[in-house]
Amino acid sequence: MKRKLKKSSMNLFYVPALAVMLVFIGLPLLNGVKLSFFKWNGYSQNMTWTGLSNYGDMFSDKNLRVSFLNTLLYGFGSMFLENILGLLAALFVNSRFKGHTAVRTFVYMPIMISSLVMGYIMYYFVQFDHGILNEILGWFGREPVDWLADASRGRILITVINSWQYCGTSMVLYLAGLQGIPDLYYEAAQIDGASVMQRFRRITMPLLVPAISSAVVINLIGSLKLNDIIISLTNGGPAQKTHSLSTYISYAYFRIERAGYASAIGVFMFAFILAVSMVANRYFRKREVEY
Repeated sequence: MKRKLKKSSMNLFYVPALAVMLVFIGLPLLNGVKLSFFKWNGYSQNMTWTGLSNYGDMFSDKNLRVSFLNTLLYGFGSMFLENILGLLAALFVNSRFKGHTAVRTFVYMPIMISSLVMGYIMYYFVQFDHGILNEILGWFGREPVDWLADASRGRILITVINSWQYCGTSMVLYLAGLQGIPDLYYEAAQIDGASVMQRFRRITMPLLVPAISSAVVINLIGSLKLNDIIISLTNGGPAQKTHSLSTYISYAYFRIERAGYASAIGVFMFAFILAVSMVANRYFRKREVEY
């Protein structure tokens, strides 16, 4: 009886967190779903019920199609790069060489900078007039390049900069996973004559699956809703070709004043990211190894 009372009293501590989630996440989500069924410019008192027409318009919107493909590139491209860079950094600093703490801090430090600020910092590297990259090209007698004038180049720069900024998250997760693997396994494999690569493939990677799962899902969710770096680097240009779904929502709401349509895109984006994260999480859960 006392245990039941303790459990019930402990459950009361969840109430404030659940209330905050309801107010700041649940209610805005429900309001967004409601707005997606209306035609509204975002500021007037007049809202017209349109049913599913906003969702139907998404199929004929070429800019939205480009934004969705960009979102896939930013999401999966950044996730791949962040995990590769994070794993390499974790393996490097896990070797306990002199100064490994400083290297770990250096890799993680960009995360502490706002994405919007990071985008503006990197803009000074790639801008056409007196940009740092063009200044370096000038030293070698090369003509300056308008790095952000081409949409393909802009997408690559956005993906690379985002990956570099957040690879520290993967590094921390992988480092925790590496330090949790018992040395006994490596010692036994070394006695059996296993090479470094064989030990990595047969011991490290299988036992890192929980860390890989966390890193993939966290990076994937963050990159699929990429916003700030795009705003500060290209603002969706040129010709709306570098938008993600997140920035295109802002464009639809504030620039073309289609708040209901923006809400429909937001609902689609939420459902898409939820589905992708659940599939990824389930995929890695099946591959976890107990030790």
